[in-house]
Amino acid sequence: MADTKKIAPPLTDEVIQELRAGDSVLIDGIIYTARDSAHQRMIETMDMDGPLPFNLEGQIIYYAGPAPAKPGDPIGSIGPTTSGRMDRFTPRLIESGLKGMIGKGNRSENVKRIIQKHKAVYFAAIGGAAALMARCVRSAELAAYEDLGPEAILKLEVKNFPAVVVNDCYGGDLYQSGMRKFRLNTQQSL
Repeated sequence: MADTKKIAPPLTDEVIQELRAGDSVLIDGIIYTARDSAHQRMIETMDMDGPLPFNLEGQIIYYAGPAPAKPGDPIGSIGPTTSGRMDRFTPRLIESGLKGMIGKGNRSENVKRIIQKHKAVYFAAIGGAAALMARCVRSAELAAYEDLGPEAILKLEVKNFPAVVVNDCYGGDLYQSGMRKFRLNTQQSL
């Protein structure tokens, strides 16, 4: 893992500009969990000019709804959820300062355009490794929307949280380049 980059939120434009699709990263610091319902509530709060539960500037949102913690653990299994479900909310959050998102799956063309325009980044977390990812969480506390249960916003302190850059601020898309490479390799082997 010599090529793995260490990053820590809040992310700056300079950090974002050093990241390219395909880069492996380890994240140290504070990240927030939020899924569909929490995103919708944040947008509704913004529509009413109300205060958000945390300052978005430079932050990373992890699209996850963790399982309950076992006694003595800060959190239960915490795997990524499908990012596309947040695409209708994401542009507004990025425009308001959000710099990073962690999830799984493709992003819409509009989200990828906004990522480029505002120098943000989309990371993929390792699907199927939720129990292992929970080991990277040092602490977890409720940040907002307790009534949403597992979709409440949590503030996580993470150490060596692994992710891969999928969409960078230059238009790089690991999923698209991976598919092109696969097709080329498949055609060459026929």
